[in-house]
Amino acid sequence: MIEIRNLSKTFGVGTDNVDALKNVNITIGDGEIYGIIGMSGAGKSTLVRCINMLERPTEGSVIIDGVDIGKLGKKELRATRREITMIFQGFNLLMQRNCLKNICFPLELAGIPKSEAKKKALELLDTVGLADKANAYPAQLSGGQQQRIAIARALATNPKVLLCDEATSALDPNTTHAILELIRDINKKLGITVIIITHQMSVVEEICDKVAILDGGVVVEEGAVSAVFSSPKSKAAKRLVFPDGADEIIAPSAGEKRIRVVFNGAMATRTPLIARMAIDKGIAASILSASTRTIGEKVYGNMLLGISGDSETVKTAVKYLSEMHDVIIEEVGADV
Repeated sequence: MIEIRNLSKTFGVGTDNVDALKNVNITIGDGEIYGIIGMSGAGKSTLVRCINMLERPTEGSVIIDGVDIGKLGKKELRATRREITMIFQGFNLLMQRNCLKNICFPLELAGIPKSEAKKKALELLDTVGLADKANAYPAQLSGGQQQRIAIARALATNPKVLLCDEATSALDPNTTHAILELIRDINKKLGITVIIITHQMSVVEEICDKVAILDGGVVVEEGAVSAVFSSPKSKAAKRLVFPDGADEIIAPSAGEKRIRVVFNGAMATRTPLIARMAIDKGIAASILSASTRTIGEKVYGNMLLGISGDSETVKTAVKYLSEMHDVIIEEVGADV
């Protein structure tokens, strides 16, 4: 288990101080795939570097399996870091080494005999689906293949935790999906805890069990992916979950009220709610934006509706829609 307790990080910039992280509290269970998401500058990469103590927190602690790793000595911390490995957006492979030797590199640093390191590296090449690329060099590989080699290298020391810092941001959608499938497969087979740092909602939707949303160095929302995405509470979460921005781009007409409708499940998304409401209650609604997404094996959808009329009309619409099965209703303002 990873426990991040009251963690803050402040950087000195000239004569000023910049608070990159402010009192972050997160608990990540063994074997979870946990997403940390936020816009650029939210503090995501600083947080992941604090988890393995590449950045020392200004305040607070990182506790892994009951051990406060910030209190470890240099030798103990080096040993712990072998259990907390990392992959990056830029792959960070050694260009002068072939794939086999790239994977062997952390084993060499750990003092593992060459024959044993080579055997392990060949096994990992097979695990990531590149058994035929042992003698290839990084420059000869595609971006997706380079990331697979980086993953194999990260697994070489049998880590308990895999940190993925924007690991798919430089990849096309199909390659991203393939890399996420590989990470999920590794998580299931090896039981490794995976922490995904990303600004891409699609990545969190596809692979993560739980998510924390960072905004300005603060965790503004946290929980199961399905719960956070179906009913986001904070403005930062809503910007990420509902990125179309129709509620900001389209100015409300006079007397128009806006309602967010979230569908939790495939049956709900197939229900003609707007037509039913027009027939049953005589209330017409404009669809300002709409989308669907699949999280795990469940389909979620959302619509932003514009309803013209007095407060009683809006109240009637909210009540009517709220009575539908697997539907969440929220009256929203023009600034969300």
